Parts: sequence; C-alpha cells; structure tokens
Amino acid sequence: MQLHIQKDATAVSHDLAEWITQAIETTLQTNERFTWVVTGGNSPKLLYELLSAAPYKDRVDWKKMHIFWGDERAVPFSDSRNNARMTFEQLLNRVPVIKEQVHVMKTDIAPDASAANYEQILHQYFPEEGATFDLVLNGMGDDGHTLSLFPHTAVIHETKAWVTSFYLAPQEMYRITLTAPIVNRAHKVAFLTFGSNKAHALQEVLKGARNVDQYPSQIIQPASGELHWFVDEAAAAGLQ
Repeated sequence: MQLHIQKDATAVSHDLAEWITQAIETTLQTNERFTWVVTGGNSPKLLYELLSAAPYKDRVDWKKMHIFWGDERAVPFSDSRNNARMTFEQLLNRVPVIKEQVHVMKTDIAPDASAANYEQILHQYFPEEGATFDLVLNGMGDDGHTLSLFPHTAVIHETKAWVTSFYLAPQEMYRITLTAPIVNRAHKVAFLTFGSNKAHALQEVLKGARNVDQYPSQIIQPASGELHWFVDEAAAAGLQ
C-alpha cells in the first residue's frame, strides 16, 4: 500500500490527476485500451474537472478509454444523486470518449436486472480469473464504506457475483455495486479521501484491527495489483 499525503483537497486532486494520467499513458504504450472504474459523490468533482481540461485532457487518448462505475444509486439519470450523471457533467461530456465504451449501470430497469446486465458486460471484457480493470477509483465515506459496501451489510462478504444489488434501508433505496472479488483483481486501486470527517475511519482502515464489517474499505486489498491512498493532511491526522 502506498500513501500519498497532500496539504489539502485541492492539492490531493492535482496529485491524483497527474498520477492517473501517467498510469493511462504508461498502460496505453503497450495496451490497446484502458479500463477505468470511476466513482461518484462529491469528492472527485475537482479531479474530474482537472482531467477534463488542459493539460491532462490533451495527454489522454480518450478513444481508448473504457469507462465503468463502481456503484450506483437506483435513481433516474435525471436525479442529482445519480453517480453517472455527476461523472458525465464533470468529465465525460467534456472529453472525446466513445459513447459505446462508456458503461453506465442502468437505473431504468429493476436493480437485480441491472446488476445482471452489468456483470454480463464485464464478462465480455475480463476472463474468469486473472487481472480485471486497469484502474479502480474509490472514495470512502466517513463510516468507512466504499463502493456500496456499507457497514454490516451482507454484500461485504459476497464471493461469487461480480455485481450485485440490494436494498439499503437507512437510505431507503436500492444500490447496485461491484463486489470486492472483482475489484481486488484490478491492476491498480486508488482511494481519494480528504477532510477531517474521514480521519477516524481512515485511521481504523489503515492502522486498526481487521474488522471489515465495521470498516468495509479494509476488504479492498488487490491480490496482485497496487493499492494507493490519496489523502489530505486533515484526513491523515490520526495516522501520525
């Protein structure tokens, strides 16, 4: 695991934008495509704005990019809470990515059907065993969740399905999510985490005893890939 600490959220976003761009450039020197799982929420908004503008936008061969999502709220695309909508607004509408290579988790069909559909798409890209995505970008909630792996939910311990859906009672909505086994086969996994409200969870995830039910982000441990945490000083306050 590599820890990248910057002064504040802006500096973290700039650091991560450069790191992602370099990862894409390096991979595309030998591969014909770059498969990237993006994340929703508020944390990556500045990151996406940076990537959608010079100099980063011009360094990426967007026609070779294949975009996926780590999880989605089962709300319409028109809903401001929709992860895909945010990513389109902040990034994908601003770069020349090929529409057919952008794979949204459908929210206009039943959640279980959406999960099955998404898993089918992934099987077209990746074999049953071995490496999957070139990069998975994750956030972490102040409760230690990542993707839609929330504390004390059964999905944390899913071992077979690559994608699943479930009803999250506290939020009164269905969630669709990649599972830990498929994410842990990625070449690179990067967490973007900042703010003092994340300090306790970050300390527990990185330094605390293993307790994946309480801090699900602990379960993201790439089998043979790299794990990076991009954090600010406020979030890292408990790590000293």
